[in-house]
Amino acid sequence: MTQISVTVNGVQRQADVEPRTLLVYFLREHLGLTGTNVGCDTSSCGSCTVHLDGESVKSCTLLAVQADGRQVTTIEALASGDELHPLQEAFHRNHGLQCGYCTPGMLMAADSFLRENPTPTEEEVRESLEGNLCRCTGYQNIVTSILDAAARMSGAKA
Repeated sequence: MTQISVTVNGVQRQADVEPRTLLVYFLREHLGLTGTNVGCDTSSCGSCTVHLDGESVKSCTLLAVQADGRQVTTIEALASGDELHPLQEAFHRNHGLQCGYCTPGMLMAADSFLRENPTPTEEEVRESLEGNLCRCTGYQNIVTSILDAAARMSGAKA
């Protein structure tokens, strides 16, 4: 076992983990943060996307020990209390989800992307979602949701 200390959603967490424990399983099984989904364990689907030190990463490709001393943000911290994040509101408003399995990863990837590119084109949004798979929606409503959120977050008319 290896002891790690990770700041998760703003709270310092310490735990003993096996060195082979993936970050996604540490979040889900050790911390009970089940919003981060396990989809493929191969980094293909993106449903496990979280932020590590502010950058979008797939938590099924990182060991928990690699997060030692770092900051992790999960979908549970995207909203602010009872107030949804603009991306969450836009996904709701534009029907950007169906089964919802990919949604946490889509939202985390989109949040990271919009911080880097607050006024993207449709093509840029589609390209940014390249590593996140959705098996239900056909992506159009997801793209529409992200563009809507970007416009509202930048103060432009949606």
